[in-house]
Amino acid sequence: MNGAPPAGDGHAVVRTRSAVAALVAAAVLGLATGRFVLPPPPGGVDGSVPASASSSASASASASPTDAPDASATPGAPGPVTTENLLEPTAFRPEVPVGRIHVTDRYGDGFYANSACTGEKTLTQTLGVPGAHFRGLTTSLRTDPDDPTWATDKVDQVAREVAAEAPSPSLAQDFTERLLQEQLTCQKQPPGHWVYGRTTTVRFAADVTASWMGTYEGLLNTTGRAPEVEEPCGGVAVLRSGSHYGVLEVHTCLGTAAMDRVVRTALSRL
Repeated sequence: MNGAPPAGDGHAVVRTRSAVAALVAAAVLGLATGRFVLPPPPGGVDGSVPASASSSASASASASPTDAPDASATPGAPGPVTTENLLEPTAFRPEVPVGRIHVTDRYGDGFYANSACTGEKTLTQTLGVPGAHFRGLTTSLRTDPDDPTWATDKVDQVAREVAAEAPSPSLAQDFTERLLQEQLTCQKQPPGHWVYGRTTTVRFAADVTASWMGTYEGLLNTTGRAPEVEEPCGGVAVLRSGSHYGVLEVHTCLGTAAMDRVVRTALSRL
């Protein structure tokens, strides 16, 4: 991916012209849509391909209002994951004005929603997968140069989502179970340390499910577990739709109802 095209017999020139034409077409499309997103390179990536940011947003699909399986729900999503499967800024309305949210996409490897209590591994280290779609939703254009899906100042981070396709629905289920088990480690921490609350399950169909936990600051953790009577401030979700799987970390301070709504929207898009 990083090497220059081989020299000789004019093929490098043709490839260069084709690349320039593709970039021009992408720029024209970006001007028309307000979003500049580079697709993942074919045949795998190494985590070093960033995509640009935009504050434009498209409408998010609504999710089922109940936890019971929805007979009208479509089967779990097949085929490759694209940026269309990721959460849009409109999901955070009205808590965060859509016009304030900037979207940055990249494809590759990297840290997902795992903190010190889960081991701080990359997705490849955890699952052995080649790469995934990473999306950062921030209220600032100042982002980490090593990973533009992270805001430089964490108070500017609204959310961050990681999503990918497994080779099969059964493997996607295995991946989500492993990712969820990892997050459960953070449900019990020493008093004074931030902690995740109880697990809430959302189910649209047998293979379209999400499990999420709210985040509670250390001041609320007096027993080693999250208090039952307090509202969370954001949280984390592990999602699966057919062969698609993902992790969503919400940094903006959303309570139980708003978190549940955002998770359902993310699941309906995945």
